[in-house]
Amino acid sequence: MGKKAFMFPGQGAQYAGMGKDFYDAFEESREAFDIAAQVTGLDLAALVFEEDERLNITEYTQIALFATECAILRTVEKKGLRADVNVGLSLGEYAALTASGVMDYRDACGIVRKRGIYMEHEVPAGIGTMAAVLGLNADTVSGCVREMADAGKKVYVANYNCPGQIVISGEKQDVLDAFEPLKQAGAKRVMELNVSGPFHSGMLAGAGRKLAEELDRVAIHAPEMANANAQYINQDADAQEIRRLLAEQVHTSVMFEQSVRNMIADGTDTFYEIGPGHTLTGFVKKIAKDMQLADKIVTINIEKAEDYEKL
Repeated sequence: MGKKAFMFPGQGAQYAGMGKDFYDAFEESREAFDIAAQVTGLDLAALVFEEDERLNITEYTQIALFATECAILRTVEKKGLRADVNVGLSLGEYAALTASGVMDYRDACGIVRKRGIYMEHEVPAGIGTMAAVLGLNADTVSGCVREMADAGKKVYVANYNCPGQIVISGEKQDVLDAFEPLKQAGAKRVMELNVSGPFHSGMLAGAGRKLAEELDRVAIHAPEMANANAQYINQDADAQEIRRLLAEQVHTSVMFEQSVRNMIADGTDTFYEIGPGHTLTGFVKKIAKDMQLADKIVTINIEKAEDYEKL
């Protein structure tokens, strides 16, 4: 039997009402929301379950999504389901850290809240943006971005999601200027994303430095897999190294595809996506297909209470 992985989605998966059926039905889920509310001073239940425009503002989105994922996780763990490895996409890495015991949930709530604030306010609104590049391989996208950077443009590769889906980030006009070269290189489509900043770009280095100061104040254990380098953090990992990777994560590329490839190569064949949406399971399926292992990989979503009941 192969290994099991828990995956946690990142910003963009959120929607009003996510996780409410877990909150209504399970004490463990309510406790997760209550703790997050105590730590942050926010009414998380109202923010997540009611129509609230703040849910799509980064400084609120991140703690709302994190609390929801951990609320579902706690219920799943009570059922006795455990993962051999945990991984998350960007923000989702903090839920993976919590699931792995790398960070205490209360500490993580405080860090995630501050992470959202730092990322929201590091670059003034309208200065930066992000765009999805579809139908082009990672090497070609990286080459185009590198050429633009050499020409003085502020464009970065933000996310390696799966084969044929890369996200770029940076100064708004420079990102828009990258559309034509990427299309000429063979991209099927390049589209600007509805985001409030140039996340996972060098423009957020300041946010990373602020986050590093906060991470120095919390206890860090091990293990999990890091977005910043797609490598496992093992039991002997140095706490300062983990802090460094988390601080860098806000302004460097998210290597989700590389992480999943490493997990599959290491014997992981069952992937549970815990939280709203089906984005990560979609990525895993495309990665497995590209590795010619589609028939050997199982993906399962746990988003609704009915999904939990089927476990």
